[in-house]
Amino acid sequence: MIKKPILIAEIGINHNGDLSLAKEMIDTAVDANFDIVKFQKRDINLVYSEELLSSKRESPWGNTQRQQKEGLEFSENEYLEIDKYCRLKKIGWFASAWDINSLNFLDKFNFEFNKVASAMIVDLNFLEEVSKRKKHTFISTGMSSEENISNAVEIFKKNNCSFELMHCVSTYPMKVEDANLLTINALKNKYKCKVGYSGHENGVAVSLAAFMLGISSLERHITIDRTMYGSDQAASLEPKGMKNLTETIDKMYVALGHEMLGNILEEEIPIAKKLRAHIKN
Repeated sequence: MIKKPILIAEIGINHNGDLSLAKEMIDTAVDANFDIVKFQKRDINLVYSEELLSSKRESPWGNTQRQQKEGLEFSENEYLEIDKYCRLKKIGWFASAWDINSLNFLDKFNFEFNKVASAMIVDLNFLEEVSKRKKHTFISTGMSSEENISNAVEIFKKNNCSFELMHCVSTYPMKVEDANLLTINALKNKYKCKVGYSGHENGVAVSLAAFMLGISSLERHITIDRTMYGSDQAASLEPKGMKNLTETIDKMYVALGHEMLGNILEEEIPIAKKLRAHIKN
């Protein structure tokens, strides 16, 4: 039986380091009836090389990669404000760490969930640390070989940590023909676990198709305006698209209903009499 998936609004770094914009995005997620909002946390000195950080890059924060990366990161006080705001708005939140320092930093918020981003699924030491937290973890499978996925599953099973895989294609935005949603069933069959979908496509059609395959979670990047600065904006849903997604899933879930082979609705009885009146058996 198909159940409604956990709906995750991925704010990620689309807030552009602006706390007021992050709060506005939280508001849109609440208004669109998402279950959870998610951010991303990096220690840029661990995730990026000094050579890259010192290289040129024009951005709203300056002309180096370091200034751009630093501009996208929230401080501890800003995360404390996000935590307070999400409690006020009665929506859950968590963040995906991209390094062990960030994972340790996020421990103070005592999240219900953890997330392994597609980029991090190949870091076996990181997977060990996440799985030792014993929190239900969403593991994205973008850019991953079958061996990468199997290694992650083995580590989480070994450490007795609840998890689910998330089928993902790490292009931004993803082309529809690259979705290969039947991989969802292949992951279920091979690993005998729940499987969600993390989408980077334009629109909602692919996500709705994933819903019909019985996914356990659905994650979509969100934004206020897809034309804003940022590499993830083009693969994100704006407020109208967010509502379209969640409202359509609600309707589809209701429409699935129950098996009623041979049952006739009470409302059908007078219509049947009228439309079959000419039939003589």
